[in-house]
Amino acid sequence: MRMTRPINRGVTASFRFRLERVRVVRERTEKLAQRELADAISRRSGTVAELADADADVERALEEQRSALAVSGADLLARQAFLERTEAQRRVCAHELQLREVEVAERDAELASAASEHKMLERLSERRRGEHERELARRELGAMDEIAAARFTRSQA
Repeated sequence: MRMTRPINRGVTASFRFRLERVRVVRERTEKLAQRELADAISRRSGTVAELADADADVERALEEQRSALAVSGADLLARQAFLERTEAQRRVCAHELQLREVEVAERDAELASAASEHKMLERLSERRRGEHERELARRELGAMDEIAAARFTRSQA
């Protein structure tokens, strides 16, 4: 009586990526970074609109200053104070826009980093899945060879 190894028919190990939890966390981090970048861009757009309004206010104040022909000294001082106030508001808006530009650049860099980490884990997962599938194919081929050898042995007997 010959002892043969049992043939493992139909039982295949499913693929399990050991770093799946890390990959999921990286994916969430990337999505969060996308949202934060979108929010930063939105804030920057709002600041651009505020700066455009401030530019228009300064232009109107300058135009009023130029068009004033015969005004009293008090009116001239009031107009000058108004012009200086609108110019100061415009400088504040311009500074705010610079801050928003820096924020957008930072968020963009964070997104690039998060996307890179997520993509790296995706590639690793794909590579491991391919290795797993090749190992399964190798095992199945071995099992098929065993079946063929067993049938050949029985047909010889």
